[in-house]
Amino acid sequence: MGNREKILIIDDSSVQADMLRSILEGDYDVTVAHTAESGLHYARVGDFALMLVDVIMPGMDGFGLLRKLQEEVVTSHVPVILITSLAEAEYEERGLVLGAVDYITKPYHPPIVRARVNTHVKLYRYRTQLERQSMVDPMTGIPNRRSYDLNCHNKWQEAIRFRQPISLCMFDIDRFKAYNDTFGHPAGDGVICSVAQTVTEYLRRSTDYFARYGGEEFVSIIIGSDARTACRQMKKICQAVENLHIPHTPEAGQWVTISIGGVTLVPEREDSYDTYLKVADTMLYDAKRFGRNRVVWSTARMEELGEFE
Repeated sequence: MGNREKILIIDDSSVQADMLRSILEGDYDVTVAHTAESGLHYARVGDFALMLVDVIMPGMDGFGLLRKLQEEVVTSHVPVILITSLAEAEYEERGLVLGAVDYITKPYHPPIVRARVNTHVKLYRYRTQLERQSMVDPMTGIPNRRSYDLNCHNKWQEAIRFRQPISLCMFDIDRFKAYNDTFGHPAGDGVICSVAQTVTEYLRRSTDYFARYGGEEFVSIIIGSDARTACRQMKKICQAVENLHIPHTPEAGQWVTISIGGVTLVPEREDSYDTYLKVADTMLYDAKRFGRNRVVWSTARMEELGEFE
């Protein structure tokens, strides 16, 4: 039952929390917290589809907790149903204004609890599926430009915070227009997919990020590797694409190949991501200028490493 949706109940009354758990645990993976603070901790580290929060709790009440959950990026997207024995409209209105999606009142009516929970879990599942789809390039199955635009600056800030080297890499399929003109767009789409799949096989670490930038261009962000290591890895990728032995047009060369430009640095707070992405793009331009099917790299001091072993 590992694929059941996870629900978090936050209620200081163990009797009430156990009652709710017994209503829901047949359909969901239920976690219980008895204070707002421990509930907040669970919410930050767990992957919950829904939270049920009691309004009246000692210390931080349900409204205070709801406000905190809404403020934090990690938890703000998770729907919250408030639990109350207070039927006054003002409490309902206050909770809904703060961002609760619904109310459940005590004493519990199990069919109503199950129906409301089921509705909001379904809505959450549908929304996350849509969000996931909107971040994926439908043709290649890798992250798309929208995903890249949302992720690139977070990765940059991560590298600054942990004082880690970051590599920005731009990829381009060589003489792609000639390929499309000769073999047609469906064949060109096939090449784009093959290249995406091949590169993905080499960028599997959790610190690696690879996306389709647009057309036949791709972008990658790698955290933790020095310039030499990142450049060597890109050379392997270049070779792997050539080894696919996809026939190209006679004037373009025997096989489909790619060119890669990159830069590695340990960024400081005053450094600009966009500046270094332009450096990677310039390195890609140089790789094309030097004859394609190669990797050209730069360090933070703008020393061009070119092709090195």
